[in-house]
Amino acid sequence: MERELARLADGAHGVVTRRQLLGAGVSPAEIDHRVGTGALLREHRGVYRVGHRAPSVEATYLAAVLACGERALLSSRAAAHLLGVRAGAAPVPEVTAPTERRVTGVITRRSRGLDDRDAARWRGIPVTTVAWTLVDLAAVLSADELTRACHEAGVRHRTTPAEVEAVLARRPNSPGAGTLRRVLRGEIRVTLSALEHRFLARLREAGLPLPQTNRPVGGRRVDCHWPERRLTVELDGYRYHSSRHAWEQDRRREREARARGDEFRRYTYGDVLESPRLMLAELRVLLSPRRPG
Repeated sequence: MERELARLADGAHGVVTRRQLLGAGVSPAEIDHRVGTGALLREHRGVYRVGHRAPSVEATYLAAVLACGERALLSSRAAAHLLGVRAGAAPVPEVTAPTERRVTGVITRRSRGLDDRDAARWRGIPVTTVAWTLVDLAAVLSADELTRACHEAGVRHRTTPAEVEAVLARRPNSPGAGTLRRVLRGEIRVTLSALEHRFLARLREAGLPLPQTNRPVGGRRVDCHWPERRLTVELDGYRYHSSRHAWEQDRRREREARARGDEFRRYTYGDVLESPRLMLAELRVLLSPRRPG
């Protein structure tokens, strides 16, 4: 019995169903006995966690999906957390299923238009695809939060605007669809205060001169400007760059900077927070008072 429980629980975050146990030859009486002794912990009706396994977010999410039946998928904010496109504390399980379900402690929805192409597995848990998840999020997040989620989807999963647009085409009346399309076109930029703060901190640590920030230059606001060094820097935090509109906007900013005689550089979240060495080496040269003008 112990070996059978371990086999079923391995790779499933310690979660097993009554149907799995019965199919493996475990009798109803043995299941009830294990529940009584704490060897099996009841998560939902017919869904258990092996007692010696420490609880985890993955176990909670998988148990919720299994409790909702065949073809159920983790979705919306819970899916976004599992997929890593939203940071913060794990939200309560949200599950989309083909039929109406009511499960204590789980937000459930009946699927509308969800099919096999919208299903994925992540860490062994059935979940909506990243593109479908972003369309779900458009209904519940602010524009800034949605833009951050889209950025993370592109970085972590290489999700493209075209993939999200394909889902939107099948869900044209989804709440927040208009805002999501503006994000996909690169029309929404979130406040980069946290990124700017860290960028300025990097400059201070390196002993480099600080720029003017968020000032209009030539009729357009720029992130960082050193007028005496003739340098403009844009910080790209959370924005899609795969759309033609976003690409053209980026090129226009660069052309305007060069037209006024500035050097132009664009640094990303990764440049500033994860691998700043090359960025700082370049800035030391660009901000040198001896740089040829």
